[in-house]
Amino acid sequence: MQKYLASSKIIDWECPEVSKKAKELSHDIDHHEGVAKACFDFVRDEIKHSNDFHLNPVTCKASDVLKFKTGYCYAKSHLLAALLRANGIPAGLCYQRLTIENDKPPFCLHGLNAVYLPGIGWYRIDARGNKEGVEAEFTPPKEKLAFPIIVEGEADLPEIWSEPLPDIVSVLNQSKTYEEVANNLPDVEINKS
Repeated sequence: MQKYLASSKIIDWECPEVSKKAKELSHDIDHHEGVAKACFDFVRDEIKHSNDFHLNPVTCKASDVLKFKTGYCYAKSHLLAALLRANGIPAGLCYQRLTIENDKPPFCLHGLNAVYLPGIGWYRIDARGNKEGVEAEFTPPKEKLAFPIIVEGEADLPEIWSEPLPDIVSVLNQSKTYEEVANNLPDVEINKS
């Protein structure tokens, strides 16, 4: 579990601003589930999705997402993991492979989180931000993610990573604008069995 509590270059919860925000969000809440919900609600509702709102700069590190109040789903998941870990709650990163639009190829990765809750275990949450047709909620033990898997080629990737995938970090760090990210969304090949 230690790797799901660690501070790192991207999930930099030891950054004073991230640590301070994590403590603010957990103030007067004495159980992991309540703290996790407060962190989830903050990232989902207060951090704007870069593409939905046409916002720059492109963020990747949790501290930058908090500072600029914007990020793609991947970056928002980095901040949520950092806020949870700063509160001593194990958190990891998960991915789905989804169509980009119109329910047909091409595909891209979508970033979300898994949080470890006592009595429940690993529970996936998606703080990308709600909008028309997208409604993710924190309702353990039932998952209510932003996107269902409905089209052939889409997939829930089963892994829970402690650090973001290198391709995602590369796209976020090399892109100058939210449009550049939108035009270079990372994808992975899925093995068909």
